[in-house]
Amino acid sequence: METAARTTSVALSRGRWLRRLGTLLIVAGVCGLVWALVTWQWNDPLTAVYTRWQQSRLEDQYRAVVEREAPRPPAAALQADPSEVAAVVRESARRYRANAQEGGAIGRIVVPRLGLDMIFVNGTDSGTLKKGPGRDPRTFMPGQGELVYIAGHRTTYLAPFSHIDRLRPGDRVTLEMPYATFAYRVTGHRIVAADDLSVLRSHGREVVALQACHPRFFATHRYIVWARPVRMLERAGRVYALPVTAAAR
Repeated sequence: METAARTTSVALSRGRWLRRLGTLLIVAGVCGLVWALVTWQWNDPLTAVYTRWQQSRLEDQYRAVVEREAPRPPAAALQADPSEVAAVVRESARRYRANAQEGGAIGRIVVPRLGLDMIFVNGTDSGTLKKGPGRDPRTFMPGQGELVYIAGHRTTYLAPFSHIDRLRPGDRVTLEMPYATFAYRVTGHRIVAADDLSVLRSHGREVVALQACHPRFFATHRYIVWARPVRMLERAGRVYALPVTAAAR
């Protein structure tokens, strides 16, 4: 009789633990689903806190960079023609690229369609991209007349390129640099394999590539949006239309 009672007690205790475990699993599943929905619609709220903090620091850093760059070689003379202005800007961009530090603030990227206005950094390694969008150091700076390749997260760390697939031809991309501000227009997009490095090759013309993982939550492919230059605001405040020497991809 005593053995039967003990067996019954053990069975009841096991049943309670199984029910508790089942409840915990259900709660965990619901929380996971809510997190996935929130991340899908907006971005991961936990990693976003870290990136907001980093962006606050980068704002101060970039302000210091702009102040440091201001006394550098003067803007082109007022009577200079566009080709002379482009040459001055190109040299400033070349020097700026040569001195850019890994992980440091280098400019501001604004993409109205994405609601994006962030400091972008130099580098695309894992730690650097947690701060914000990053320029691949194998590519060039705006104004050099070559490829400018900028990568960003799509689901975490404020997900700057969360909805990169919403960009359409004609949408504006602005890159503000210490030496000039450049406006680009989106021309199209391309999806490539994650290990396709051919997209990093420059073809002797100014073009911006914005890149994010594709599809969302995976990294098997890359979604790349191309944009070509249309206008430059020179440091002295003069605006120049930028001729396109070849069609952007």
